[in-house]
Formats: sequence, structure tokens, C-alpha cells
Amino acid sequence: MNSENFYSALPLLDNFLKITDLGNFVDVPDDWYIVVTDIRGSTKAIEAGKYKEVNLLGACSIAAVLNVAGKIEIPFIFGGDGASLLMGPSLLPAAKIALLATQQMAKTEFDMDLRVGAVPVKVVVAANYPVKIAKFKVSENYSQAVFIGGGLTRATELIKDPAAGNIYSIKNPGVSETADFSGLECRWQDIPSKYGEIVTLLVMVREDFGQQSHQFYRKIIKKIEYIYGKENSFNPIDRENLKLTLNSAKLIKETQVRASSDSWLDRQMYLSKIQLETAVGSLLMNLKVKTEELDWGVYKDIAIAATDYRKFDDMLRMVISGNEWRRKKLTRYLERNYREGKLVYGLQVSDRALMTCLVFERSGRQVHFVDGADGGYALAAKDMKQRMQN
Repeated sequence: MNSENFYSALPLLDNFLKITDLGNFVDVPDDWYIVVTDIRGSTKAIEAGKYKEVNLLGACSIAAVLNVAGKIEIPFIFGGDGASLLMGPSLLPAAKIALLATQQMAKTEFDMDLRVGAVPVKVVVAANYPVKIAKFKVSENYSQAVFIGGGLTRATELIKDPAAGNIYSIKNPGVSETADFSGLECRWQDIPSKYGEIVTLLVMVREDFGQQSHQFYRKIIKKIEYIYGKENSFNPIDRENLKLTLNSAKLIKETQVRASSDSWLDRQMYLSKIQLETAVGSLLMNLKVKTEELDWGVYKDIAIAATDYRKFDDMLRMVISGNEWRRKKLTRYLERNYREGKLVYGLQVSDRALMTCLVFERSGRQVHFVDGADGGYALAAKDMKQRMQN
């Protein structure tokens, strides 16, 4: 099998619990690369109220690389303040240019430092950190990469390490380029929890559990379902609370990324265009209009089905809608297992979620990245690191 087509040829898992079966995973080709992006100082930026900008730039790095990849399907994971993407050697040079352009845009438009790096898969595998992958079918329009083995985590550590980072960071070649962010959209209002709380959760089982760790992850997922109900109950994106915005202040971030230039006129024209598109889209959804392209009456359902509110990349990541009682019950369960040395976890609580979208086709290929508002995954990671230090 051609290495470039490795991911597209993987079989699809039809149930999230199947990610806990090691037999469903295969090794990523050793000539591939793990590309990692993240915002330096993201916690401080979030504390300064810039959590939406942090999320946006994480999504931008994915959009830029997917547009370079074109019809080549590549695996990726959105991490809140950055992303991880895997690719073959032929795609890497163009991806580097797109990511450097994204890095430049992050600095120019948002005064943020986007770190970008690439680690060969064979480097982490040689250090006994495998990179194994499976593919979970989230909806007809989105299939999600799932990673185990520790290789992705190790690559992230290398890129963030002051010494190793110099080896694996993607350097600016001094060539001014622009990236293609087509498909990137930020047009939904924050989505309030239908039960009062949004919990952003990270859970990592201790490495020394070996193969039994995945049986434990299965127990954790089933415990979450026992506490919060089945997935339709705790999905943070609720149809009734999912509403588009026409607010210029909220749409300006997409405008900063996607307008054809930084001139006032071009930006104003882009902003006016997406305000019109949003108004028309909202009207079509409310009237449940059917066109040749799309049944607008079910578009919210299409979007909700393609959300990434639960995923796995060497740890379980979830954004859950619930109430205080359920969160306290979950915390007691996690804390007990943490104190017994079985796992480490981090969580952040908000009253709403936010959604950043990649929509390549209204009735087709799309993914909607979900995070908790006010910091979500980034602050849950900070909470987890404090437990790890203990």
C-alpha cells in the first residue's frame, strides 16, 4: 500500500468504545512525520480573555494543512490551543510553508506566538514510544483519528523542550507566504449548556498499566455514560441553543484570517459578505428550506453530528454538558482513582461551549471543533499538570 494513502485505507470503527480495543490499531508508517502546533503562553492569553483567538489559531493550523493536502486524507487532532497532524514525506515540504505562513499570521493579526514543529515517527518509535492509529466514524461527513502508544505525546514534549525543540522546530525560511484557510468559519454564538455546566475533561491512565490501561479507559467511558447518560444527553452542542451570530465584533476574527488582504476595504467587504451569508443561512434554517445543495432544516443536525466533543490521543478528551451534581460525582470517581495511582486527570468548568468550524462542503466534508469556553482544554491541561507534579 502506498504510504500516502495509508490513512484513507484504514477501516472505520462504528462505536467509540471500540477505541479501547488494541486490536483495532495499526502502526503509522515509519517514514511519516508528527507535526505539532501550539500557542506559546496560551494560559496567559486565555487568562487575558483571548480564549477564542487561541482556539481559532489551533483550527487555522489544521485548515492550512488540509488545504495543502487536497484530496490526500491525513489524520489530525484539535487540542484547543494547537493541533497534531500526521503526514507522509511528500506532503511535508508544502505543509511546512503553510504552517510558517500561519505562524506569521498569528503574530501579525493576533500578536500570538504559534510554535510549529515536526518529529519523524521513527524517532519516537526508536525511543519506545509507538504511534498506533485507528479511525472512528463520527458521522457521514467526518472520520476522526485516534492515537495510542505515547508517540504523539512524546513528539509534543520534544517540540516544546528548549533543547530538542531547536532540532524539530520548523524554521522560517525568510520567504513571505500566505496560507489557504478556506473552509474556516467562526459564525456560531457561544453555546450555553442545557443543564447549566460544560465540563472540559482530560484523563490519562498510568503507563505502567500496560495493555490493561485500555480496559480501564473503557470503564472510565462507561462510568461517564452512567453518570451523564448516553452521548445524546451529554453532547455539549444542543440544537435549540445553537445559534448564528451577526455581531461584527464576533465575526471579525474570521475576517482577520480569511479576508483577501489586510486593507480596510477588503476586510469590510469580507465581513459584509459573511454577515449576509449568515443572515441568509439563519433564515433558510428557520424556514426549513430545501435547495439542490442542502436541506437547511436539518443543517444544525448535520453540524452537530460532525463535532469532535470526544476524542483520544494518548489520553481521553471530552467536552460534556451536565449539571453540578453529576460533575461532583464524576470528580469523586476520578479523584479516588487518582489517589490510588491509577490515573491523572484535569478538568475545567464553564457554562457554555464554543465551536470553531471547518466546512468544505455544506452537505459534505466538515468538522466542528468543540471546546469549553473561558479556556477549556488549555486550563484542563494546566489542572492535569498540577496533579502530575504531585
